[in-house]
Amino acid sequence: MWRCEKCGREFERESQDHYCEALVPQTIDEYLALQDESLRPLLEEVRAAIRAAAPEASEKISWRMPTFWQQENLIHFAAFKKHIGLYPGDKAVKAFAARLDEEGFAHSKGTVQLPYTKPLPLKLVSDITAYRVKAVCDKRTRP
Repeated sequence: MWRCEKCGREFERESQDHYCEALVPQTIDEYLALQDESLRPLLEEVRAAIRAAAPEASEKISWRMPTFWQQENLIHFAAFKKHIGLYPGDKAVKAFAARLDEEGFAHSKGTVQLPYTKPLPLKLVSDITAYRVKAVCDKRTRP
């Protein structure tokens, strides 16, 4: 058995990836503070790229992940053992699938994986976020 030093939960596998339930953040700053020190700068870069593309969005925690909200959830991101997960929704991933494939990023319905072994594609993150902002605005202006 392995016990997480942060939350005290026990697991069968050593260093099992999990979310520390005892440490539920209420803000993105709290979420970042709970992450490994080496990951914080990367997460801050993703946050800044999203913020630049969605300046009117508010920040919150939703689904236990940092989330940008503008009339609805625009995009989530989260730290995992081997990657940063980006969650812009299935339509956004579909719209950027060719570019994601071209740049070598794993993706599935609604999810993009940004591995720590590659430079962060901040322009791509920004473009996906801008796509989501436009989609929300377009949805609100339709008759």
